[in-house]
Amino acid sequence: MNFLETIIAVKEQEVEELNQLFSVASFNDFEFYKQAPLSFSSALIKADAIAVIAEIKKASPSKGVLREDFNHLKIAKTYFENRVDAISILTDEIFFQGSINFLKDIAGIKTAPLLRKDFIIDEMQIHQAKAFGADAILLICEALDKTAITELTLCANEIGLDVLLEMHSAKQLEKIDQSINKIIGVNNRNLETFEVNLNTSINLRQNFNEETIFVSESGITTQRDILELKQINVNAVLAGEHFMKQENISSAIHEFQNWCRYEN
Repeated sequence: MNFLETIIAVKEQEVEELNQLFSVASFNDFEFYKQAPLSFSSALIKADAIAVIAEIKKASPSKGVLREDFNHLKIAKTYFENRVDAISILTDEIFFQGSINFLKDIAGIKTAPLLRKDFIIDEMQIHQAKAFGADAILLICEALDKTAITELTLCANEIGLDVLLEMHSAKQLEKIDQSINKIIGVNNRNLETFEVNLNTSINLRQNFNEETIFVSESGITTQRDILELKQINVNAVLAGEHFMKQENISSAIHEFQNWCRYEN
């Protein structure tokens, strides 16, 4: 069993527990479930810059705890104050030390769209995401077959959530229906070796039309990285570890946003 398979086995157990605790109807009692989500897709379309999705990520399986003084609300407030375009929130507990309650807490003060980043394999997780304040969810190609991607995407769209469909390699292209999945994220991290290579985004960009919102994820840490992504007309970048490791997150965001602006 590889690492992803291990994670999915845990998620299957979590979905069983989720179904014992909630029903779709019970989520109607949640405040956020009744609210219209913010538009994640609109936030990623900018004429003057690459959009920045800043991530709240306490730990990773490969690097452990990323920030010892981690405070999800404090980090979120810093992101909002610096007007990031969207925020990605890790909600997986076992592998990333996240929490669905991080999402709920931040949703109470949000001024930009929130992406629930987790290993979503079931519709109940999508309804839970909305109930806890998400505006969009992540789906991972490697964790799902083509039918599941379509069904989960349509479920999310039906309740007003956008979907960021993530892929790690060209092997996943045959699973993607661009008429349904209009926001594509390419993760530059190899799932088997955990090595990061920006060429993953560069090589896959040509497979998607201009109407697709294209997001590059992982390993984006320098102005040179951003310059390379500008050359292939990336719409947005998702950065987490880069900000989590900074002593001054506010200054790091300001610098990163300057890199992402197009010159007049």
